Amino acid sequence: MAESPDPFRIGLVQMSCSSGRSENLAKAEAHVEEAARQGAQIICLQELFQSQYFCREENAAWFDLAETVPGPTTAALSKVAAARKVVVVAPLFERRAAGLYHNSAAVIDADGALLGLYRKMHIPDDPLYYEKFYFTPGDLGFRNFDTRYGRIAVLICWDQWYPEAARVASLGGASVLFYPTAIGWHPHEKAEFGSGQRDAWRTIQRGHAIANGIYVAAPNRVGFEGTPEEGLEFWGSSFISDPFGQLIADASVDQEEILVAECDPGKMEEVRRNWPFLRDRRVDAYAPILNRWLE
Repeated sequence: MAESPDPFRIGLVQMSCSSGRSENLAKAEAHVEEAARQGAQIICLQELFQSQYFCREENAAWFDLAETVPGPTTAALSKVAAARKVVVVAPLFERRAAGLYHNSAAVIDADGALLGLYRKMHIPDDPLYYEKFYFTPGDLGFRNFDTRYGRIAVLICWDQWYPEAARVASLGGASVLFYPTAIGWHPHEKAEFGSGQRDAWRTIQRGHAIANGIYVAAPNRVGFEGTPEEGLEFWGSSFISDPFGQLIADASVDQEEILVAECDPGKMEEVRRNWPFLRDRRVDAYAPILNRWLE
């Protein structure tokens, strides 16, 4: 019988962001090094970690934050990855060409080599989340990456609400779905809806873990960004779920933290044998899902 791949340890960085790009990058590098000291082998930063969440408004000046991949940020993090022998998932604002930008995540292997990119597929357009103004939808599909320590998939924030994305990424053989995130409360909604919104965010992702028998890891930012009337209070709550949907690590709503937990592909084998959802999928009957709506 074929043996499962070896267990490995993943780390999530939950941090606040200032308006200084170099300051945010330096903080991220320091947190990656600390996660490595704590034993993490694959470390994921939060969505758009190099800046505050600029999508709260539509302002063409923010396009100046974008950079190429490879570029300065991937070069800096590649040095840290190689020095610490860790894999780094680095979500950033990608400038692909003049007028063509993506919300992307670069995957850097433990030798510092750039393994590739994931480009966010689902782009929201909601109050204070005006991402369609900035980002072209991804065109690379739901990719898997073979890192030194394990096979992973990366999706980004709004992707986390779509079971189709989680399923396709899981079918590629990944052991972990990483969901770097920037999500928080509108000031005028928190009292009435805040608890339910945060619970729904965790529940949908834990559901992906259960439905696919896979680890799910979601790093989010913390801190208040913007004006008191038109800002966002990012709710942190970064977490790692096992393939049974149980939280094995979780963070607070307002503190910078590093989470580290073991991912054991053998646990995936056990869960999938007892909950054989992949076995019982009716792949012959799912064609209607490719329609926008069934009239």
